[in-house]
Formats: sequence, structure tokens, C-alpha cells
Amino acid sequence: PFKTVKDYQNWLARLRGFINWTKLAQQRMDEGIASKVVLPRVLVERIIPQLDAQLVTDAQSSIFYSPINLLPDDFTAEQKSQLTTEYTQLINAELLPALTQLRDYVKNDYLPNSRASDGWWGLPNGKDWYQHLANSHTTTTLPVDEIHQIGLSEVARILSEMDKVRVQVGFSGDLKAFFASLSSEPQYFFTDRQDLIDGYMTIKNRINQVLPQYFNVMPKADYIVKPVESFREQSAAGASYESPAVDGSRPGIFYINTYNLKAQPKWGMTTLSLHEASPGHHFQISIKQELTEVPQFQRFQGYTAFEEGWALYSEYLGVEMGLFNDPYQYFGKLSDEMLRAMRLVVDTGLHAKGWSREQAIQYMMDNSPMAESDIIAEVERYMAIPGQALSYKVGQLTILRLRADAEKALGDKFDLKAFHDQLLTSGSLPMAVMENKIADWIESESTK
Repeated sequence: PFKTVKDYQNWLARLRGFINWTKLAQQRMDEGIASKVVLPRVLVERIIPQLDAQLVTDAQSSIFYSPINLLPDDFTAEQKSQLTTEYTQLINAELLPALTQLRDYVKNDYLPNSRASDGWWGLPNGKDWYQHLANSHTTTTLPVDEIHQIGLSEVARILSEMDKVRVQVGFSGDLKAFFASLSSEPQYFFTDRQDLIDGYMTIKNRINQVLPQYFNVMPKADYIVKPVESFREQSAAGASYESPAVDGSRPGIFYINTYNLKAQPKWGMTTLSLHEASPGHHFQISIKQELTEVPQFQRFQGYTAFEEGWALYSEYLGVEMGLFNDPYQYFGKLSDEMLRAMRLVVDTGLHAKGWSREQAIQYMMDNSPMAESDIIAEVERYMAIPGQALSYKVGQLTILRLRADAEKALGDKFDLKAFHDQLLTSGSLPMAVMENKIADWIESESTK
């Protein structure tokens, strides 16, 4: 918060810490160069423009100066003057030189030492390291080869479902032509950035109307829809979610990247809203933070397999909620599910099977209607965060299996709202722990 003079001084202290961090980061990168544990060249090339964007000519143009533009009215003229001087001096004399040094280091020292391989198989002990990361992110013990095969079978299943939609809407060409049509024809896209944001607000209201039929527990915090800021929109993902403040002072934020409207088709909006906002990330993360009867690590720590598995399960739930009666919106759901299935193939391909960046991009182009700019951002993300993208589909498949187990065991006693309570009211858990919890719940419910 920026409400008191102390808040402003705290931010200056954090800024000094960040300046120190830029120097420590260079030391660590030097160690990486020495041990040949470095980033792929294309990722380093992506970093340099992001640093360039911070190298403004004066303090007032820096994003780090923003708090000074928000000085509270109850500050005295002397306090305002003092803080303005301190911020200006620190940014001009220390921050901008430190960022310039970091940019120069990355461009002149780190980039020439970056690696040609795109996956972790190209690092020392890279395949073993990747298997460890796959297990860590999915909170399972699945072998990488098995994950790759699950991905291939899911891609085949979803392609079949997509073709049914093609037939349903009477499209005369093949599936590839259907992809091309959905990805290019003007009626599937907005031409105004604000219209896209407004469209998500309309979907939010529609989803909110049916949520009480599926949930007993809902978050106290609301969320807002915002466009991604201009300084990061060219490299950011298509959408993301930022959790609300724990004290309720700030809502959750559903970010939409409006940089390339051709990467934001109308038919993908319902499923994206279900995933990133309600009942996906917004429900799971906000409810987790609002819990009072669990340890803090369960409220604030996260397990990607559960959190992203829940968000992908929320897309599935949208079918039962009646939110996909429009076949084009249902295709959007399949398209997003296809992304998560392709990730199992591409992430493991890149890091365990020697795939190149170009090979991964082509695989995703062949099997989905995604915009090429989105596919490139996705593939480069997998290169940068190995194993993380596996957790979505693995987590969703685990939750669906747990629900099927509960429905089979409990029959008429099965209560979907109560099942959702079990998933949402313990905070974030590893999938193995969640499996034990649901097994205990099934046993308890069956004896009632």
C-alpha cells in the first residue's frame, strides 16, 4: 500500500534491495556460464527488449516513479517534496544505471554464452533433472514417457470431438480448414480492445448467475477484468489471474492481453473466463486465502497440479452449467483443452526427446487453431519453465477420476456441491494428499 510516509519509505528500501538483486543475478549467471547451465539463446533474446523498455531517460518516465504520482492529499508539502526528491535521486543515480548494467551484461556477456539446445536434455544431467521437475510440478510419480503417451491419446480424442463440432455447424471443409476459418475470419474477432474487455464482463455476469447451483462455498472477494499493461503485453500470455489482497483491500484481477486481438477469438472467451476467473483460479485461490482453520502454508503456498487442475476442471464444469450450448463456445472449450493436452506432448518432447523449438511450434500449429503468436509464447514458456505445463492436464484428469470414484461409491448420496467443498476448503494440496482426503470423505459419507 501507498497510504503513509512509512509505506513510501518501505518501497524505497525494497527498491534498494532490487538494485542489489540485479548485481547478485549477474553473479549467479556467471556461475551458470562456468557450469554450462544457461538459458536457450532465443529466451535471452526475449529478455533484452524487456530490459530496454525500462531504460528511460529520466526518473519521471520510469514505472518505478509511479507511487509519486499517487501521493495522498493528507501528506504535507514538505513530505511530498522530500519523497519526490528521494525517489528521483534513487531512480536516476542508482536504479537506471543498475538496469543499464544488467541489460549490457545480458546482451554482451550472457547472450554469447547462451545455448543452442531448446530443452533441458541439453544441460548436464538434464533428462534426470527434467524427470524430477515433472514429478515436482504434477505432484505424482508418473514417468515422463507415460505423460507423453497420455498427451498423444488426449490430443487424438479432442481432435475427434472438434471434428464433431465442425460437422454440427455445417462447415464443408476438413478440420484443418475449420481451424483456418476460426483463426482468420473477421466475425470471430473484436476490432476494439475495450469491446473485448466488455465482452468478458458480460460473461462474468452470466457465469455468476449459475454458480450457486454448483457451490456451497464461494469467495468473499470479487474480481475485475483488466488489459495487460503496455510495457509487457508483447511478451505476456493471452490471459492470467492475479489474486486479491488478503485483507480484502484489492479484488482479484483477470488480465486479458489485448495486444493482438487476432489471438483473442470470441469463441474462446467462455472457457478462458471459467479457467482464469470463476469458478477457476479466482474461486480456488480466493477461498484458500480466506480460510481461517488451516495452517498458513495451505493458504498461501500453491501446488500447480491442483491449482491448474482445478482451473481446467472448471472448464469441464462449464458444460454441466449449460454455458457451452453454443457449439462455437464449446469448440473454444475443446481448443483450450487441446492446449493442455498438447503441452504433455510438447513439454516432454522439448525436454526429454530432443525436440527443437521449431518442431514444437509446428506440432501445435498442426493440432489447434491457436494464433501463431500465442503458440510461440507458449513454447518459449515451456522452454523457460520445464514441467510446469504438465500439471494442468494431469491435475484435471486426477480430479475427474476422484469425482468418478465418489459418484460410483456414493450413488444417490453423492452431492456435487459437497465434493467441491472438499476440494476447495483445505487450501492447496499435492494430488496424492487430495486423493487421500477424498477417499476419507467417501468413506465418511457412505456411512451416513
